[in-house]
Amino acid sequence: MRSHTHKTAAAVGALAAVAALALAAPPAAAAGRDVTADVLADRDVTLSGDTVVTVPPGTTTYDGVFRGEGTLTVRGTGTLVLTRDSDFTLPKSRQRQKVSVLGGNHPYVTTTDADPPAITVERGATLQYGDGGTTGLIGHFPYGTPAFRLNQDNIRVDGTLRLSLKSAYNLGTISGSGLITQPRFLWGTWDLSGTHSFSGVIDNGTQVNAGRPEFATSLPNVRKILNQGTYTVDTPLGRTVTMGMDFYQREYGSDINVQSRPGGKVVLTGQYSWSDQGGDTDPSLSDPALNWTPARKNVNKRGTNIKGANVQWGDGTTNRIFMPGTAETVYINLLAARSRSLLTFDYNGPVTLGAPIGGGRFHDTLAAPGAGDVVIKGTKGNDVTFAAVQYYDGSTTVEKGAVLRLGSGRAGGDGGLYTQGALHKVVNDGSLVLNNTGKPLSLSRVGGSGSLTQAGSATATLTGGAVTYTGTTTVERGTLALRDGATLAHSKAIRLTTAKSRLDAGPSGLRVGTGRTLTGKGTVRGAVTNGGVVASGLTVSGDYTQSAKGELVLRDAPLKVNGAVRLAGDLDLASAAIRTAPARRITVLDHRGRAKTSGSFIGLEEGTKLQLDDTTYRISYRGGDGNDVVLTAVTDTPSPGSDTPRAAADALSPDPRTASAASSGLGWWPYVLASGLLVGLAVPATRFGRGRGRRRGGRHAA
Repeated sequence: MRSHTHKTAAAVGALAAVAALALAAPPAAAAGRDVTADVLADRDVTLSGDTVVTVPPGTTTYDGVFRGEGTLTVRGTGTLVLTRDSDFTLPKSRQRQKVSVLGGNHPYVTTTDADPPAITVERGATLQYGDGGTTGLIGHFPYGTPAFRLNQDNIRVDGTLRLSLKSAYNLGTISGSGLITQPRFLWGTWDLSGTHSFSGVIDNGTQVNAGRPEFATSLPNVRKILNQGTYTVDTPLGRTVTMGMDFYQREYGSDINVQSRPGGKVVLTGQYSWSDQGGDTDPSLSDPALNWTPARKNVNKRGTNIKGANVQWGDGTTNRIFMPGTAETVYINLLAARSRSLLTFDYNGPVTLGAPIGGGRFHDTLAAPGAGDVVIKGTKGNDVTFAAVQYYDGSTTVEKGAVLRLGSGRAGGDGGLYTQGALHKVVNDGSLVLNNTGKPLSLSRVGGSGSLTQAGSATATLTGGAVTYTGTTTVERGTLALRDGATLAHSKAIRLTTAKSRLDAGPSGLRVGTGRTLTGKGTVRGAVTNGGVVASGLTVSGDYTQSAKGELVLRDAPLKVNGAVRLAGDLDLASAAIRTAPARRITVLDHRGRAKTSGSFIGLEEGTKLQLDDTTYRISYRGGDGNDVVLTAVTDTPSPGSDTPRAAADALSPDPRTASAASSGLGWWPYVLASGLLVGLAVPATRFGRGRGRRRGGRHAA
């Protein structure tokens, strides 16, 4: 028999200390047969009911075994180390646990109606399985479960359970609120199977299997996991495993490996953070910013390896991202195993991914492209920022209602996607925002029904003929460029919202098709061909050509064109007619080139008069500096600055409402007659003008 760490030459003194502890213990703890003396003397113990061991201060190493039928409660203030395997069971009258093997050719185990605990570790006491070898476990294994041994002896841990074993083991169903800890570098594997009510902290020092093809794992109440080794999550076929707790890491080299079988899914709703305080029992981080700041010797670097799995971060009820940090503090790998991996973001508020997703080995994440796809789920409020250039080779899907931002809009937070993979594409049914400040951004194969917004000061370029998204294109800041055959022909609307917005249409120019619009205050670099609707206020650096199907809508500022101008189609003046005071001259198109403006709007040849509210204007295509499109108010007497002086024959009749009643001598009835005539003429004209404004060729009639 080995000597005990606790034992001294004065065995009587030790027994006296135990007796004192027993007397000091509360009455409830004294229930059951007390076998403390047998344990201290290294005698084997046969249980015949409820049994108690009171562990004195310090460490007591027990070389005996427990057998029989009953329960074992470990209490006291010290540590009891078991060096040999023990095997006992609950009395048959207390056994109710049901174990089923399902899945046919792919069997997995489920447990229902779990037995009450066979082992209890009370608060203040520590029970240690093993002393660094392969024995020291309490367990009974009657089930014949496939690929692992399910323990019938369930355990309640309100104190501390230390797992100092190099073997593979199972603890049955776990309850309690204490600490379960596994020392580092033992390379034992804990198969954590089934559903557990344990609400304490798990300190994983080496390896935990929280789910495997042979069992699913549920830990709905665990407060925190201190992960200082490898925490592996897996699923049986078609099963979903949810891990809702926060993970913490204290030493360099820890990771979370996620696997799943076909039809299976792993949902991680907590956060994987560094810990710099709180010890083993309550790990925490003093400042969340430390997750984003490299620490000495990389002690705050942590990672996740997604191995052919379907993984979801978040469940739509939080906006705390699972992996907070940068490439210097976290790594994320999408790998192919039985299949390619899938990573879904499901949050209810803004989150930022500060690290690239790659496909290398552990921290060498950029050694190879990631083999998988990413989905931004259409949960209300889901707004995900990629503040790093991504390195996965698959598709990126933004579901309806979700937002994906490439770039944070801040220095050092530029993002992007890997576009070289054969499977690369963006399916954008939500909102895609390009927000880099320094690094140019390039995208190809962008489809879907969602919108695209260029919001960053760095240039973003769309390339190739697979740019087919149908939502609105908005340029708020910087330049959006089109190259190598990329067009915005499918985008229903193009908006340049500020004077500094730039749309670089490239050598092919920009074509605004039927049913499409181009509006705003910015500049289009290149030519514009309008077969849809273009609003004034924009600047076109190249030629402007409006086809017979096109329409120019006059807003508060003219359309500025530096190249040639060729006109046809409609002019819509409805917006220009709403003014507080009529302007004497309105510039519709400021043609800054030297060539003459060719063509005209339908029904508005040179010199044609038209009505805007109560003012009559004449249109000219030779106004301003000789080639602008200008509307000049018609006056009785030609003004010196008028571009198209009115002829005497064009003078309007004096408004009868301005005539003096005293000079006419006819009393008040001429005024009534004149007013009636004016109303009779004005109403049909207005109705005609507005009606034609809805048809091609008549929109100029305001």
